[in-house]
Amino acid sequence: MKITDLEPGDPRLATDLLPVLRELRPHLTEDLFREVYDKGYPQGLRFTAVHDGDGACVGAAGWRIVDNTSQIRKLYVDDLVTAERARSTGVGRRLLGYLEQRAREAGCLDLSLDSGTHRTDAHRFYLRERLDIVAFSFSKPLARNSD
Repeated sequence: MKITDLEPGDPRLATDLLPVLRELRPHLTEDLFREVYDKGYPQGLRFTAVHDGDGACVGAAGWRIVDNTSQIRKLYVDDLVTAERARSTGVGRRLLGYLEQRAREAGCLDLSLDSGTHRTDAHRFYLRERLDIVAFSFSKPLARNSD
């Protein structure tokens, strides 16, 4: 397995990473994904891909380093997905380990993520990987302005 951080403009974002990411985020079109990354990159958003020995993308992560008052500095994982065809093969563990190493190198005190309440398989994986449930996440959808 090869793990690679992909910068904006890298053609592998659309050809490799996006199809895997869409397994978790099916609403993402190529244009919307590009727009999100273009706006998010200056805010710290990064994407990492995992390729198997044949060169196929089998894992994807979106993440950022965040400084705040509660955890001081953390690596927050926006997206973590293993392609369905590659689940239970160690991809998720390797990707999470890579992100943990990046967090340590950046001086982070915490690695965190949110996970939808319905994603029970993911929760078992996170608990097995020694992540703890430490908070509830609350959300309120807001209507878009129709300029």
